[in-house]
Amino acid sequence: MKKIEHIGIAVKSLETSNTLFSKLFGKPHYKIEDVVSEGVKTSFFQVGKNKIELLEATNPNSPIAKFIEKKGEGIHHIAFDVADIQLEIARLKEEGFVVLNTEPKKGADNKLVAFLHPKSTNGVLIELCQEIIE
Repeated sequence: MKKIEHIGIAVKSLETSNTLFSKLFGKPHYKIEDVVSEGVKTSFFQVGKNKIELLEATNPNSPIAKFIEKKGEGIHHIAFDVADIQLEIARLKEEGFVVLNTEPKKGADNKLVAFLHPKSTNGVLIELCQEIIE
């Protein structure tokens, strides 16, 4: 793992939260993107070298909708940038972590992503991210 890629925050309203976080950071978001496969709309803020991803559910069965229903708005996951997501998935499985998707999938912000189950990471949902090079 090279660095923290971003912190994901589940929100009820992207519009309301974009206004709030724009005031907090003193600048607007740089991107809004739909991730249809996950049932979410995302918004990204660049804060120094770090990114914050806001996630709003686009359907009631999405993981974000279920998260908000159970826990309310707040930090949803921490994402780490990795050099080779396939190797990292294999390494972490070997170390005993529960990988939620053994094959990476396309996520937001031009990334391949995979998640580790929070039960194997002290209650924190971990996302692995690798830049898609086209």
